[in-house]
Amino acid sequence: MASFSQLLLLVSIVVISNNALVSSQTNTNPVCPFTYLYHFGDGATDVGNSVLIQPWGRLLPATRAPYGRTYPGAPNGRWSDGLVDFDFAAFDFGFPDIVPSLSERANSSNGVIFSVARSPVMDHGFFSRRSISIPPYAVSLHTQLDWFRTHLQSVCGSSSECIANRLANSLVLLGDLEANDIGYALVEGRSLQEAESYIGPITREQIKTTRELIRMGANLIVIPGSAPLGCFPYILDALPSNDPTAYDRLGCLNSVNRLNTLKNNYLRRAIENLGQEFPNVTLIYGAFDEGFLQILDRLNQEGHANTALRACCGIGGRYNYSNNRFCGTAGVPACSNPEHHMFWDGIHFTQEIAVRIEQSLIQPTLEALNCTALPTPFS
Repeated sequence: MASFSQLLLLVSIVVISNNALVSSQTNTNPVCPFTYLYHFGDGATDVGNSVLIQPWGRLLPATRAPYGRTYPGAPNGRWSDGLVDFDFAAFDFGFPDIVPSLSERANSSNGVIFSVARSPVMDHGFFSRRSISIPPYAVSLHTQLDWFRTHLQSVCGSSSECIANRLANSLVLLGDLEANDIGYALVEGRSLQEAESYIGPITREQIKTTRELIRMGANLIVIPGSAPLGCFPYILDALPSNDPTAYDRLGCLNSVNRLNTLKNNYLRRAIENLGQEFPNVTLIYGAFDEGFLQILDRLNQEGHANTALRACCGIGGRYNYSNNRFCGTAGVPACSNPEHHMFWDGIHFTQEIAVRIEQSLIQPTLEALNCTALPTPFS
């Protein structure tokens, strides 16, 4: 298999405005021009929050083997066989020890992650009104923002100046939660047309949250689009088709990926408009879908087309995925070669793919953020 250094994976990095790339605040990070790192998101960047949410956390699959089997050898709160992509990305940014926001160490850490697995942008009420079920532990983007405010108050007290100064010296990232909003609808039988009608409200909520962060003092924000949802095993399993033209050459559902592209384009235009509203704030859009498809294509070229879109940990069906017998359930096996799979459990990536995502999405971003690239220990 080719080494990671041989992978030429590109991602479209669009800097909407760049007047604030270098903070005027005192910076103690030798790698990047910011001292603090914050991330909102879902399971792709959850480093342990979901398993700390009461009363559900201790019962979640990520608390049981075989999660964490590759690293550190036991469950570590991440929905993977090892580390997730933001573990590697945070290292690139100069934060080798990120912590979940619900951790007791959060108030003493410069890298705090608010992501929670399976979390959508919209709140529980949005889905309840549409008779769509989502996990009770899922935390909407608005609630993650509330957690963030509470965290800042814990470290700054009532000082608005402290909060503004901290945010002015921070990188804030908002992950691809909106793929979950669309995914929940499709899995529960909603049409593509209905799911498309969610794009407007979802994007407005994302932009509203970004605007609130800016008004709190944030001036450096990265917002990636979401990965092609039509390639995920849980979607492929829920929307089977006997028509070979329903799938692209990589095995992904064309119709779902067209919807995903529509959503990403809508988000990108909204970010561009927000950049005009706040010309002194740096907003960076990352086209995650492009890098993802290159990773999948490369995995196929390496001879793993038969496993690339099959869950490593799972059981049943064409994609080795069953929502009723999820990874971590008794009797559900895990493969011996997760490096040949895009997906660990049908929803979340393997550690191998997390590293490739870091190289695809994060490495190209470093220059745009005025960071000094370090030799990566991940190979």
